[in-house]
Amino acid sequence: MNLWVLSGIAVMVAGFALRRINPLLVVLLAAAASGLAAGLDPLALIAAFGKAFNDTRYVSAVWLVLPVIGLLERHGLQERARSLIAGLKGATLPRLLTGYLLLRQTTAALGLTSVAGHAQTVRPLLAPMALAAAQPADEAEAEQVKAMAAATDNVGLFFGEDIFIAIGSILLMKGFLEQQGIVLAPFDLSVWAIPTAFAAFAIHALRLWRFGRGRQR
Repeated sequence: MNLWVLSGIAVMVAGFALRRINPLLVVLLAAAASGLAAGLDPLALIAAFGKAFNDTRYVSAVWLVLPVIGLLERHGLQERARSLIAGLKGATLPRLLTGYLLLRQTTAALGLTSVAGHAQTVRPLLAPMALAAAQPADEAEAEQVKAMAAATDNVGLFFGEDIFIAIGSILLMKGFLEQQGIVLAPFDLSVWAIPTAFAAFAIHALRLWRFGRGRQR
């Protein structure tokens, strides 16, 4: 057994421990170290990177989305989001984030997991709206509000996407259960994800309500 292929893990740990190195560069070096240790020549390694890039295309999507968001923010996207919430009567932080939670869970359950997210929605839109609704007293409280906005997106996506039968997590659970001798259709797994999604929505909505009440006190 060639244990040198695990050298990429050591490179990744060392790179993240230094903290000053670009994370993308650390991951690239870790993958290159594992590939070279496995016996791949430099041309085969580059071909493997190219194939992964072409198969996923997530990297190209990120490079397309981020400049657009940056351009919108430069022209006052966050300021417009704040002014919109400030002009609405009764727009409180728990109501805003609970509404977003419902929207995020619903779209994720329909398979639209990329419609919203941290980069394209939370940072440029939801976080400024939450700050306008909360009116934090200091920077520490503002960071808590932004963290709660990001957590709301995480909860909505994580517990909503399992309802969609053609999602990776459903297929992973199906494969694991089949290895244990339990044969289930993806639809059966998605149906049983619905009560969990309802429970997650209720629990996080309660957390948002308590967070808002705690700030008022």
